[in-house]
Amino acid sequence: MSQPSSSPPSKRLEVVDTVVIRFAGDSGDGMQVTGSKFSTESALAGNDIATLPDYPAEIRAPAGTLAGVSGFQLHFSSKKVLTPGDAPGVLVAMNPAALRANVGDLVAGGILILDGDAFSKSNLAKAGYADHPAKTGELARWRVFEIPMTRLTTKALSDMDLPQRSMVRCRNFFALGLCSWLYQRSTEETQRWIAARFKKTPALVEANTRVLKAGWNFGDTTELFGTRYEVRPASIAPGLYTSITGNQATAWGLMAGAAKAGLQLVYGSYPITPASEILHELCAHKQFGVVTFQAEDEIAAIGAAIGASFGGAIGVTASSGPGLALKTEAIGLAVMTELPLVVVNVQRGGPSTGLPTKTEQADLLQAVYGRNGECPVAVIAASTPTDCFDAAMEAVQTAVKYMTPVILLTDGYLANGAQPWKIPNFADLAGEPASFRTQAEGFQPYLRDPDTLARPWAKPGTPGLEHRIGGIEKDYDSGNISYAPANHERMVRVRAQKVARIADSLAATEVTGSELGEAVVVGWGSTFGAIEEAVERLNAEGLAIGHVHLRWLSPLPKDLGKVLRRFRTVIVAELNLGQLVRLLRDQLTIDATAINKVEGLPFTAAQLTETIRAVTAQRRREERR
Repeated sequence: MSQPSSSPPSKRLEVVDTVVIRFAGDSGDGMQVTGSKFSTESALAGNDIATLPDYPAEIRAPAGTLAGVSGFQLHFSSKKVLTPGDAPGVLVAMNPAALRANVGDLVAGGILILDGDAFSKSNLAKAGYADHPAKTGELARWRVFEIPMTRLTTKALSDMDLPQRSMVRCRNFFALGLCSWLYQRSTEETQRWIAARFKKTPALVEANTRVLKAGWNFGDTTELFGTRYEVRPASIAPGLYTSITGNQATAWGLMAGAAKAGLQLVYGSYPITPASEILHELCAHKQFGVVTFQAEDEIAAIGAAIGASFGGAIGVTASSGPGLALKTEAIGLAVMTELPLVVVNVQRGGPSTGLPTKTEQADLLQAVYGRNGECPVAVIAASTPTDCFDAAMEAVQTAVKYMTPVILLTDGYLANGAQPWKIPNFADLAGEPASFRTQAEGFQPYLRDPDTLARPWAKPGTPGLEHRIGGIEKDYDSGNISYAPANHERMVRVRAQKVARIADSLAATEVTGSELGEAVVVGWGSTFGAIEEAVERLNAEGLAIGHVHLRWLSPLPKDLGKVLRRFRTVIVAELNLGQLVRLLRDQLTIDATAINKVEGLPFTAAQLTETIRAVTAQRRREERR
């Protein structure tokens, strides 16, 4: 499968540093495939990338309606990329609804590519247009390229015995081929993917490959485009890289953490958006000793994971906010039994089922406090799609070391977003093997390690280590049921202290940007890239702004209060109505200004830059009074 011919000399080549492109269409138009394949092509070209898939919240919204629009935004650059971009400079809209839902985000003068065949009267009406917006002047702010993609697709397949519907469904590859030509992306990897994806139906391999090439050749021969664009490779450390999503990275991190601990990974799960892909990914790697169990409900899923930990494996379960609520009582059981357990919460818009495909950070207080009784749990948060690997590994290792449940927080943005990831050497990864009690003499189920306060982990069936654990309070040493008031308080306090001692092993709090000065922006989870980029922009303007991004939220780092007090103003940016702010006020008595957003979308760097600038200016005015 050779690469389509190169562009004739008449095409001008323009070198650009960065591009933000968004593909948008109906939920059945294959926009996620188009975006992910273009992302892979860009990563293979050596660019740094970040992606933002945007799925419709409706499972089967009526075709051509605003509720059914699916989008995929990609930021690729020859420089460091921290976010999917503030706004697209290129929009590919496959129908009027996709245009209407997205064109307002397109930068002035940006490129707008339309499938002109989709702009029928009925489709225009579904999207709320009285007439074609190109005819009414509504699109005058942008460079519009209206291309009959559907007709060109069916023409390329006219000699194939395929139903009309099947032919039309190939048009996303026409758009991909055209954009690949426009930005000099090689399509060879996409062609290999098509061959593998449709290998059971050779006609579809031929059809999609033909249409991909047709899109490329259309760009190469048409007079519509006088310019092609080159985004040169980014400067990155040498090594073996792959493009990875947050959910994939989470699954791989769980496997790596279990392998470093020398434990079998047992994953109990009930399907829920946007966490289901973790189960799908783990199912594909059973050769590494992974056991997956799709349970009948959320409670059964975590029950199976706890049982696996009792049996000597590392039990893991994952869900989103609604599922975490259902798992709450069982998490309490894991706290009482003091078993290692990892609970992944891929946060989404809420409450209840909320916006199941959209992102949010509104489960922080649920993770830290949301259980009956005094029931402390360790909470760690990943900050980027690739960081999900490291955070998942750390969650497994911490759960095993301290014999306690650990909640790992990611979210929809991280789960579905992708980044280039340098594949590490397994031997270089940090991690310690799990230790099981085998000596019967002097054994008590709740004897504790003096440093970590972890109780011994004894596998059932080990001679002489018969013992009882459970959800009713146990005697501090023997594990026998105890109703003694003083014993209960002692056990409650020691379980809390065990979680608190995790802070002893945490690294010093890192500050990027300014080390001290006017303001520090505190974030956690997926806000990392937007905050970091905003802080870089503000420091370039001459403001002294720092950035602290928290990995551990329970416990908080011991030096956090001291670090934050080096700045006159503390600003907390998060995708909720102010939950980390409450933690800082509660535990560190530090007041802070909150920047909050609950739109189901991540912050952009531009939004944060403007808001942080306004907050600091307001604080200066107040201080002068």
